[in-house]
Amino acid sequence: MANTPITTQHARPGHSKLLRTIAIVILALIILVALAVLIIWLVIKPKRPVYTIEDGSIHGLNLTNDHLDANFYFAIRAYNPNKKVKIYNDKVEVSVLYNDIKVAYNSVSPFFQPHQNVTRLGVSLLARNAALHQEDSKDLILEKSSGQIEFEVKVKSRIRYRVGKWKSSRRTMKVTCKGVMLHTSSSKRFDRNYCDVDL
Repeated sequence: MANTPITTQHARPGHSKLLRTIAIVILALIILVALAVLIIWLVIKPKRPVYTIEDGSIHGLNLTNDHLDANFYFAIRAYNPNKKVKIYNDKVEVSVLYNDIKVAYNSVSPFFQPHQNVTRLGVSLLARNAALHQEDSKDLILEKSSGQIEFEVKVKSRIRYRVGKWKSSRRTMKVTCKGVMLHTSSSKRFDRNYCDVDL
């Protein structure tokens, strides 16, 4: 009985070598781009924006059946301390909280900050029939009788960094201003409030 020859197919060595070379080149390019971005980032050393509340007031305060009505105004100072980094603030939202309960909210027009720029934002917010817990209502009444009420102000913004012609992807910046004391009497001076910035 005659033996039938067995044939085997081998991968073309040139083809697999070409694929391996392409993969190595692509990987090397990715690493080089990542290193370039990292080096630029470390050289520039971007700093977080600095936010403070320079002035604040409350008017038309009325509390009925654990529901709050009030008019708030805040003068917010936004400072970009970077020498080489510019900042786009694409979407800005400001809210006022009492005992962690949001009582007022408003949006602010987008703004652009060149390097070492100071931008001042005048923000008016309305609390209309904002529901409070019964205990919070009692606390608010006590604070009102003392002449000052403690609130928390939050700023949320979608920002982009710009260095030269390069722009970063959008990221969310959260600014928290705790212990904002608003006086029920206009004769008392507002104390500047420094905020925490989280990126």
